[in-house]
Amino acid sequence: MIRNFKHKGLREFFNNGSIKGINPAHADKLATRLDRLNASVCPGDMRLPGYRLHELGGQEKGTFAINVSGAWRMTFKFDADNATDVDYCQYH
Repeated sequence: MIRNFKHKGLREFFNNGSIKGINPAHADKLATRLDRLNASVCPGDMRLPGYRLHELGGQEKGTFAINVSGAWRMTFKFDADNATDVDYCQYH
């Protein structure tokens, strides 16, 4: 289950369906990824075709990322069986 968000727009999208704080073109992909993350109990549950799950390195060790579109990623951590610090960001 998703316990908390770092990205306010993503939190509002998940809770209320508001696309105000996200790229509207990403809404469908974000919805499916958030639904899957909410049902996940470990990072490996997010290992699906097209998601390109990977763990970040360095200071971000313990944070996982999945693809949304292009350079856009959704990142998260796991605490026990809950997703935490769910974020939506653009790399590069």
